[in-house]
Amino acid sequence: MAYLFILDHTMANTDYITHLSKDMRLLPALEGRDALVLKRKRNIFLHLVSSIISQQLSTKVADVIYNRFLELYDNTAPTPEQVLEMEFDKLRSIGLSNAKTTYVRNIAQYAIDNDMSDKRLYKMSNDEVMEFLLPIKGVGRWTVEMQLMFALGREDVFAVDDLGIQQAMIKLYKLKTDDKKQLRTKMLKLSEKWQPYRTYACMHLWRYKDGRN
Repeated sequence: MAYLFILDHTMANTDYITHLSKDMRLLPALEGRDALVLKRKRNIFLHLVSSIISQQLSTKVADVIYNRFLELYDNTAPTPEQVLEMEFDKLRSIGLSNAKTTYVRNIAQYAIDNDMSDKRLYKMSNDEVMEFLLPIKGVGRWTVEMQLMFALGREDVFAVDDLGIQQAMIKLYKLKTDDKKQLRTKMLKLSEKWQPYRTYACMHLWRYKDGRN
């Protein structure tokens, strides 16, 4: 899933740039690129549903299917109860696979059974959010990391298993790729120096990999 990085110079946390710039290997991913902003969003439940819908799809296709999803509810944000009330086949008809349709319903049921309110999630630590959301079948670690970054606005999340992050770090740090476990360990070790701004580092690595300013 592609995420929108907010550019707002009046709100940018420039402290992170100073901190991350201490890593000379990371500088090519920072230089000439705008400062980025993280914002806490509302309706985390719907952000999670959107993330599942968008997985392994281009941004354009994901947007089309998500808009179809909202159209099922007259272009308003559905509640978990409304999602469960929608017939499986009708959800499936917007372009979702059987698996994704099931996962969306799983999220809705879990939200009802476990109080997936914004207020509750805002109060949780990163580890607590991970522990809370991972039991949902269809929701993996990467998906939760994206919620932490782009829905909850957490500044210190490192998506070590993200392919784009891996590709950018392999290029910048000349990392060996023959041993995946060793690569992961090395990436985690390198990311320690970015704390407490690892989310921003990830965002810049994605932009560097995609050649965006």
